[in-house]
Amino acid sequence: MKTTKKGFTLIELIVVIAIIGVLAAILIPSMLGYVKKSKVSSANSAANSLQKAINTCLVEIDEESQNSSDVTGISHAAGDTSVTVDGITYDGDAAYIKIHNYMEKIQTREFNSVCDGGVCIAAAIAIDSKYTGTAPGGIVTVDNYQTYSNAVDDALAAAEAKARES
Repeated sequence: MKTTKKGFTLIELIVVIAIIGVLAAILIPSMLGYVKKSKVSSANSAANSLQKAINTCLVEIDEESQNSSDVTGISHAAGDTSVTVDGITYDGDAAYIKIHNYMEKIQTREFNSVCDGGVCIAAAIAIDSKYTGTAPGGIVTVDNYQTYSNAVDDALAAAEAKARES
């Protein structure tokens, strides 16, 4: 009676491991690209939400019989929010509360915005130390996101320039 052994040979196992290695070498770099693209997209989406929250805040300020058309910017960094009116910076706790009502994650983010005529025309937000987003979008991309990492003011300047030209 003949007995047959069940299992894989060493060569079959080596071939399978080699195939898995080749697939991993191809897929891992492309997956990392998707992660960067997702983070940049998330940052730009957060900036868009921030711009809408600031616009809503400005409407509420205007409804409270204050003139929001004089507001030229709202910024937040390290727990300190400020509102700039005609070049003079004021404590922005009331504005922060209004913005926080529409965007809860704002408390952990650094942001800056430019307002003109009672409307937020550009906003930039840092979602972490590496990724910054802008509204209007198209400023920060996968190709240049490192240029704007930790540079909310630079991103805001580029977004403001884009908003004013359109």
